[in-house]
Amino acid sequence: MAYRYDPEADVPAENWLGLAEDERIELAEAYHKRAKIKLPNRRLHAALHAAVETQIAMGEETEAEATFARLSSEGLDRHEAIHAIADVLATHMWNLQKGQVAGDPNETYGMKLRELTARKWLAK
Repeated sequence: MAYRYDPEADVPAENWLGLAEDERIELAEAYHKRAKIKLPNRRLHAALHAAVETQIAMGEETEAEATFARLSSEGLDRHEAIHAIADVLATHMWNLQKGQVAGDPNETYGMKLRELTARKWLAK
């Protein structure tokens, strides 16, 4: 694994999508170790980073790329924007587990991403 992940640097989609999912998670986890960021569950945090980076790399296939661009234009740095999207993803996954998502879960997730703004994220 020659690639070194940094959530503040653009991630070339072809490089990221060329990695296996476990490699993506390991890269995100390694970044947080290098940065000495203390987390209650580093592996889960890294998995959410990896999931969001993957959705961004997938382009228009998900709402994440457009949401990321919008959050960046609203003033969030790259790492903050990833965290904001990851928060929506984690909440959506939790609601799915509890059976609280009606209809198409992908459409519900997309709607939640479209509603996300930097102002809402920063107010949390």
